[in-house]
Amino acid sequence: MVEIIEVKTKRQQKDFLDFPLKLYKGNDCFVPPLYGDEKKMFRSDYVYYDTCEAACWNAYRDGKIVGRIQGILQKAHNEKTGEKRIRFTRFDAIDDQEVADALFHALENWARAKGMDTVCGPLGFSDLEREGLLIEGFDQLSTFEEQYNADYYQRLIEHCGYGKEVDWEERKIYLPDQDDGTLEKMSKFIMDRYHLHFGPAKNKKDFIRRYGDAFFDLIDRGYKDIYGTVPFTKGMQDMLIQNFMLIIDLKYVGVVLDEQDKLVMLGLCFPSLSRALQKSNGKLTPAALVRVLRDVKKPKILDLGLVAVDPEWANRGVATIASAHILKLLRSDGVEYAETNLNLEDNRAIINQWKRFKAVQHKKRRSFVKKLEN
Repeated sequence: MVEIIEVKTKRQQKDFLDFPLKLYKGNDCFVPPLYGDEKKMFRSDYVYYDTCEAACWNAYRDGKIVGRIQGILQKAHNEKTGEKRIRFTRFDAIDDQEVADALFHALENWARAKGMDTVCGPLGFSDLEREGLLIEGFDQLSTFEEQYNADYYQRLIEHCGYGKEVDWEERKIYLPDQDDGTLEKMSKFIMDRYHLHFGPAKNKKDFIRRYGDAFFDLIDRGYKDIYGTVPFTKGMQDMLIQNFMLIIDLKYVGVVLDEQDKLVMLGLCFPSLSRALQKSNGKLTPAALVRVLRDVKKPKILDLGLVAVDPEWANRGVATIASAHILKLLRSDGVEYAETNLNLEDNRAIINQWKRFKAVQHKKRRSFVKKLEN
């Protein structure tokens, strides 16, 4: 018999946080999130609780935890879309349909109690969190930004009545086999044609001072119609800046400005932290921090974070500048390839961008949806 308990106590919180670490112990593809960041969601002052409500449940059998799930009422997104949705995330379970059924039953009852009529996910509090269920690429190393899961999760979720809403594709990006310099020439042509230039920054603090406000405004405008996105709050901005200061090297950030020094495009990528955090189960121990700092300085893999373009410039080819910058980074000493992370399968503009490289689609993720009956 499966017992579902809503997470309230410190012991239950620890069970919730530790379950995937135990479930995937020894799995070479699983990359844990930062344990300290995950713990913060159980604090009343958590950054997202100005626009969200959340609840977590653990599943137990014979006193042993066998599954978990979190539900999120993302009010800002519902207000933006006019929908009545609950998101599910942090779903992990053993391969047992009874466990999955019980967890989703608890989640759906909570959704109805909140007056909602739809459940979707996996989606986090915002698109800064891990999202999408892995449905292809189970033998591939996960990026730090995205979650790994076993192949049976899809079967468990679909059996609970969920179907596809959107898919994302992920690719490994390598240097092209032959490079005649066309990409760099196109980038220079566009820069010259529109009198664009790269924005300077002395250091990370100077970067935030110069471009911080414009950066968040650009993302909000450029990403507002993309699936699952929500506007940045002040708390989200502060959190992203804190993470930026830890893991970003400015050589992996590109800022393009117009003649009036207005932000036109910003692209950033992260040195992969996957291997650095595997050994410590996501905890920033002194040894883990040393590994993180080492990988930040001399990465073998780059995780592509985002490219945000001012909508007014969307059809002028400025994304070519970002592609040329990625090409330059791939030539850096020690870099083997870059990971695109999630691209919506119908985003032809970004998918066509990768055709300029030697690109290998190696993963696919899905967000599911279910309409609830009264």
